[in-house]
Amino acid sequence: MRTLKDVKPGETVNVVKLHGQGPVKRRIMDMGITRDAEILVRKVAPLGDPVEVNVRGYELSLRKADIDIIEIR
Repeated sequence: MRTLKDVKPGETVNVVKLHGQGPVKRRIMDMGITRDAEILVRKVAPLGDPVEVNVRGYELSLRKADIDIIEIR
C-alpha cells in the first residue's frame, strides 16, 4: 500500500482510500481529501512533519499521522 508519506515534493497523486476512523477521518474528509481527489505535494519539512499539499485549490499542512492514513495511486 502506497500512502501520501511516500510521495516526493512536486509529485501529483490521486486518493484511493482513507484508512482512519472517527474524528481523524472526518477531519481529513472535511479538508477536501476524499476518494479520487488530486493532491500535489508542494513541500516536506526537513524532519518530514508537516507536509504542505495543494488539494482542490487550497493549500494545507498535514501532520505525519494524518498522511499515513491516505492511500494513493
